[in-house]
Amino acid sequence: MKKSLLILTLSLSTTIFAGTCKYGVDSSSLEWIAFKTPAKVAVKGTFDKVKVNFKASTSMQGLLQSTNVHIVTANVNSHNEGRDAKLVKNFFHVQGVKTIDAKLLKTGNGVADVEITMNNVKKVITMKFDAKETAMKFNGTIDLADFKMLPSLESITKACYELHKGKTWQDVDLEFTLKTSCK
Repeated sequence: MKKSLLILTLSLSTTIFAGTCKYGVDSSSLEWIAFKTPAKVAVKGTFDKVKVNFKASTSMQGLLQSTNVHIVTANVNSHNEGRDAKLVKNFFHVQGVKTIDAKLLKTGNGVADVEITMNNVKKVITMKFDAKETAMKFNGTIDLADFKMLPSLESITKACYELHKGKTWQDVDLEFTLKTSCK
């Protein structure tokens, strides 16, 4: 009888507490990969100031639908201070791009539609999406022309002409990871 009562109590408390779980974002990382030279050599980096806004939710889908990201471009980090200064001055500031914003619109079948706002242009980018219990990963590519960033691309190509051998590519790969938890 005591054993049955204990099992019933554990079962009820598991049911009650399972509904109180709130998913949230513990941390995030964003990696970008740009390309230079006719051989398309990769240059990787991050941004040091990436703010993730979200509402805790009892479901992953609810968490996802409330998530948006705000990036401060002055804090670009390619692990090369000279390159970072050129990216800020000769790329982002050429057109006054101080921030980039992203908002998750929907997910399904291994893809996510993400609305990215850069240079006052909003564009929905379809990205590969992989969700695990403790992390969500988004991978995709943007075309700088879609965001009217070609003047900035021309500027950075000119500023780095020798290093880039006259070629800077307009596609940029993105990988964004959200580490999640249930509290």
